[in-house]
Amino acid sequence: MVLIKFPAVLCVAALLCEWVRFGLGCSGLLLCRSCGHEVAEDTDLRFVPSRLALSHRNDTVIGGKRVAVQLFENPQGFQFEVVTFKRADVLKHWPADSHFTWYPGHAWTVATCPRCKTHLGWAFQPSDWPRTVNREEFEGSDQTFVALIVDRLLQEHFASTLLMTPKSFRS
Repeated sequence: MVLIKFPAVLCVAALLCEWVRFGLGCSGLLLCRSCGHEVAEDTDLRFVPSRLALSHRNDTVIGGKRVAVQLFENPQGFQFEVVTFKRADVLKHWPADSHFTWYPGHAWTVATCPRCKTHLGWAFQPSDWPRTVNREEFEGSDQTFVALIVDRLLQEHFASTLLMTPKSFRS
């Protein structure tokens, strides 16, 4: 089977439209768009608002459920649309840094895919915590979260529709 990769410019609206189209709502896995690694469960979505977001919008999924998307800009001028999660299977590149944080009171560290090392977003923890924490401390706290870049994720059920069967396997 061949997996077709879409360019990273596929926007959040298209991703969410696929959730609705396939009647998935909040009941699936989100994959790394680069390699297909299972990164997060959409049941772990957790909106963490920031007054530093350039914009904020809610996108309706199915059954009236909403996903909050925030737009941020880093000091280099790159913009990212992110969705926040309670937890995600990402590598956190400690130590955490409180400079240029998008979430006041929180320090951040880069989060990458554990399989292909693609930059998927950032992990946030309270600024007054030690600069390095273990996975249990991070995931066990209500004060921590992960902000993942929307166009670097792919919904599992949508990904399965992209699989093409070679002609030799067709009946």
